[in-house]
Amino acid sequence: MPIYVLLSRLTDEGCETIKKNPERIKEVNKEVEEMGGKVLSQYAILGPYDFINIVEAPDNETISKISLELASRGSVRIKTLPAVDLDSFISRF
Repeated sequence: MPIYVLLSRLTDEGCETIKKNPERIKEVNKEVEEMGGKVLSQYAILGPYDFINIVEAPDNETISKISLELASRGSVRIKTLPAVDLDSFISRF
C-alpha cells in the first residue's frame, strides 16, 4: 500500500487544543483510520513543522481526502508528500 509523509504545523487554535487535551492527537489517528488511512508512525519535531506522520493509504485520492478533512478543521496545516520505497526506487535504475 502507498506510503505518505504528512508534515504538520499547528495553528494557534491547534496549539490551544493540544495544550488542553494532548490525547486529541491519538483521537485524530483513529479518525484517519476511519477515513481509510493508517498512521504507521508519528513524531513531534522541532523546526518549521510540529509533527511528522508516516501514513499508509490506498491511493492519492484517499490521502487527499484525509489531509483536506484534517486541515479544514482549522487546527493544523498539512503538507502531504508521497514516499517511494528505497528498494523500488533503486530498482528503476
